[in-house]
Amino acid sequence: MVPFRIRDQYTVDVSGWFVSLMDQPVSISHLIGPNLTTLPSFDSIRYHDTLVFIFSDPVPYLTGWDLQSRLHHERLLDRQPDTLLILEHSPVYTLGRRTRPSDWGGNKATLCQNGAELLHVNRGGSVTFHGPGQVVLYPILKLHRYATGARQLVWLLEEVLIRTLECWNITGVRIAGKPGVWVMPPEPKKIGFVGVRIQQGVTLHGVSLNVDLDLAPFRHIHPCGFPDCSVTSMEDVSQGAVPVETIKQQLAQTFAMVFSSSALRRSDSHRQEYVQDDLEGALCRNY
Repeated sequence: MVPFRIRDQYTVDVSGWFVSLMDQPVSISHLIGPNLTTLPSFDSIRYHDTLVFIFSDPVPYLTGWDLQSRLHHERLLDRQPDTLLILEHSPVYTLGRRTRPSDWGGNKATLCQNGAELLHVNRGGSVTFHGPGQVVLYPILKLHRYATGARQLVWLLEEVLIRTLECWNITGVRIAGKPGVWVMPPEPKKIGFVGVRIQQGVTLHGVSLNVDLDLAPFRHIHPCGFPDCSVTSMEDVSQGAVPVETIKQQLAQTFAMVFSSSALRRSDSHRQEYVQDDLEGALCRNY
């Protein structure tokens, strides 16, 4: 049985959208198989009609990917509602399909000498790093409910990060041609990473936000394939402690606001929907 921790039941009004902690834990034990035997403890929250699972302890990357894959399959069959995973990863470098050896040095032993894993993944884009103190959001959604395609999806995910940063008086910005979220003064530094995969109309992968992680591993790579890409964190920018668990909750609430608003607009507009199945390249370059 998946361990489950639940706080006192509450309801919060977030800009007109009600956020309710579910009366009963949501089981995902039916998704556990030979390659997914255990999961760290998590909280389960329902935001409107999306299930959110917030993991308290770092999740190994392959465990998280296995869970994503199973949820994606369930969503395709309409056996699972739209779902959002919020978690941290154990230290890992991931190489996307556009990664060049020069982006990470090409030597696994050298790159991973401090214990991080190195994994090739099926997203677009180049190399990045995940570790404790970086919060990752994996939305497994029916894309047509929220966006006409990947470009709008990326904008929505960036908006979630930008609005969360605003809560901490950090100004996050977009830079043309460089998906993700940046802070500017005194020079552009990347604080939020985005990269998606759309498979049969259902999303995979997502966004990450540097909260208080050790930034040293980024110095061994060209993050996102950009040799001149400087990386920062919320703690580095604010020069003060930023609690990761608080950020997870804020990201969940902000995601609910941004995506619920987008779903309403799409329902009202009755626009023609278009979904590109396996998108990579510029829109997927940074996660």
